[in-house]
Amino acid sequence: MENWDDLRLFLEVGRHRKLDDAAVKIGQDPTTVSRRLRRLEKTLGVTLFERTRRGHLLTPQGQALSEQVELIEQTAMTITNELGGPTTQASGKVRLSVPEGFGTAVIAPRLQEFLTAYPAITVDLVASSGFLSVSKREADMSILLTRPEGGRVNVKKLTDYHLHLYANPAYLADNGTPQKPADLTDHSLIGYVDDLIYSPKLRYYDEVLKGLAPSLCSSSLLAQQQMTRAGCGIAILPKFMAGEDTGLVQVLAGQVQVTRNFWLATHEDLSAHARIRSLEDFLVEIVSDHAIFLSG
Repeated sequence: MENWDDLRLFLEVGRHRKLDDAAVKIGQDPTTVSRRLRRLEKTLGVTLFERTRRGHLLTPQGQALSEQVELIEQTAMTITNELGGPTTQASGKVRLSVPEGFGTAVIAPRLQEFLTAYPAITVDLVASSGFLSVSKREADMSILLTRPEGGRVNVKKLTDYHLHLYANPAYLADNGTPQKPADLTDHSLIGYVDDLIYSPKLRYYDEVLKGLAPSLCSSSLLAQQQMTRAGCGIAILPKFMAGEDTGLVQVLAGQVQVTRNFWLATHEDLSAHARIRSLEDFLVEIVSDHAIFLSG
């Protein structure tokens, strides 16, 4: 077995990518870290990292070694805890891909609690209009709108969530309040840019009324919410975002409700690791705490 200290150093560089960040974590200077990495690569006879401007990126051989070393690390932590030794905290980096609205409105405000509980874990929260692939190792965990089929991923349903029609009260005062879904044809509707939609689950209006489509569009859910608050029209927004927005009121309450699901996908090679399990448990806790604004 190779020198365990070198393997731990290898793990930290893979998790942080930047030599300076890994050096701080390890307590050594970047030059020493770089020298030890090259010594490890020479000993193994493989290139573990691609050196880029974005940092040290794992090669396929490096990724394979990382998975094996993380299993060793996890086993050592489990043995230590079971034998009653000093508890080793979960550590390392987790890249979590989430839908823009859910990541911004629900997860981001709570992350400090997680980081306080697990100071040795760092989190990349990728909240965007689109998803990173877990099966392609673009992310360690991903919250999706559709249950993934196939691929080396473990999947669990996080929650259902509801969406409703919302508008600014001033807009309704100027343009009238719809009394039935058919009245929406007389209003400016806000929604996604159709050819930029990254999931068919984001096409809501056809469920409200056949043939109904938005006339003011954005690829960003946050932009849609802001346009609605500014009085540009009526939008279908998640309750977890719009339900507490004092600048918005619900339209056609009791008549229009769209239901969707969030699914949590984790690469099967990582699902047993402590840092992954810790973040998964925290996400379940967040969903439970926000149940009234998610699934009612």
